[in-house]
Amino acid sequence: MTNLLSEDQGAVRILTLNRPEKRNALDTALSSALLEALRAADENEEVRCVVLTGAGPGFCAGADLSEFKGLRDPQAAETRAELTMQHHLAFSRMLTPVVTAINGAAMGGGAGLAIAGDMAVMAQTAKLGYPETKHGIVAAIVMANLVRQIGRKAAFELVALGEPIEAARALELGMVNRVVPLAKLMAEALALAGELAAVARPAMAQTKRLFHEVADLPLERALERGRDANKRMRNFEKLDGRK
Repeated sequence: MTNLLSEDQGAVRILTLNRPEKRNALDTALSSALLEALRAADENEEVRCVVLTGAGPGFCAGADLSEFKGLRDPQAAETRAELTMQHHLAFSRMLTPVVTAINGAAMGGGAGLAIAGDMAVMAQTAKLGYPETKHGIVAAIVMANLVRQIGRKAAFELVALGEPIEAARALELGMVNRVVPLAKLMAEALALAGELAAVARPAMAQTKRLFHEVADLPLERALERGRDANKRMRNFEKLDGRK
């Protein structure tokens, strides 16, 4: 059984984490497969949007702790940490938009994965949480994206106390865009993905690139980058074949 399912519906590629017996926990094999799949989707001009979800009742339980117990070799631990970092970095480097469809519990690295996409749709029954401190460890790599998305006070509460939050609270904090009944989750995520896929590819690519550049720049530099992108906009007409 493959640990990652891939299906195309028109210009939308659906990637499904497929370790339901492990609540889709991220071991090295699944992390590597997902990273490769995201990069492959981004390189495929026929794929205009990606939807990421989980098989079974959970979205992703985070890192597979049973695998970590065997990482006694410092080099192996370093390699896995690098893979995890690249895994989360990939979303912002992709020019193809990603919608996450959070069908169930997303914990630790799974919560980081759930909010790493450009937009997120969450089932009313799902939960997000960073329980690492309850296990005596730290929500290390996922912390960087979390604090950028929801601000310091809320982010610190989540990673320090380790308590999961309901979908309504995740929406309130801006971690997700929409909350819907579980039965309507994929329909809503695919509808949103279809809207994103309909945007001209050059416009979407430049939007994503500029968005992630300006998010962490001082205002003047961010405005300069916006000005430069504005100058290039007339090229979109040529790229789209319109006069």
